[in-house]
Amino acid sequence: MYESLTRQEVPWEAVIALDGADPARLPAPLADDVRVRVLPLPRPVGAACARNLALNEVRTDYVNWADDDDTFPDHAMAVRLRVLETAGVGWCAGYSQDLRPDGTISLWRCPTPPGRHAAGDVWTYWKNPADTIPIGPTTILARTDLVRAAPMGGLVQGEDYMAAIGVTSLAPGILLPVPVYRYRKHAGQMTRQDSYDVLEASARRHAWCYGRALRSALSSQQL
Repeated sequence: MYESLTRQEVPWEAVIALDGADPARLPAPLADDVRVRVLPLPRPVGAACARNLALNEVRTDYVNWADDDDTFPDHAMAVRLRVLETAGVGWCAGYSQDLRPDGTISLWRCPTPPGRHAAGDVWTYWKNPADTIPIGPTTILARTDLVRAAPMGGLVQGEDYMAAIGVTSLAPGILLPVPVYRYRKHAGQMTRQDSYDVLEASARRHAWCYGRALRSALSSQQL
């Protein structure tokens, strides 16, 4: 992830949440980079809590959460930042790519179609909790204040489903038909763990119900 950030075409800062890990394990290039700030957590708290606490340290106008084992294409930040600075929307997302151990790449198109979407419309492309999620959470670059209004839910997995649904429900945004994130497939992924599938259906259902409830609540306020 860090190496892909160094190839971005726009200035950036990174906050790394160490979820109970020893700060001494941080590679020297990251520790020495003034653009990188480290948030050591004294004990493992899980991805949702770690990301929410890291959000306290964000100083930029826009934020993109990400996993440390994935990468960004070189254009990822610039292409979405241009949209956010000119289109008057709260978020901009794109497509994701699967990066396999042999180096091959395949495109994942989310169910939400490209173009501008009103607040709450992304959830409508998630017809059923068991269906594919409507948008790639880590493809979203959004206003920092918007992400703070829709932080990660308290789930032990699928927490980014909650943030993605929250962000896209609170503000209009634009989905670009351009790959902006590479999801690296490997044996050490959390999603490869035997226990992962046990909770996945419940996590998706919770996020789906959250989106339905949030969309309904916001719609009623506009009446």
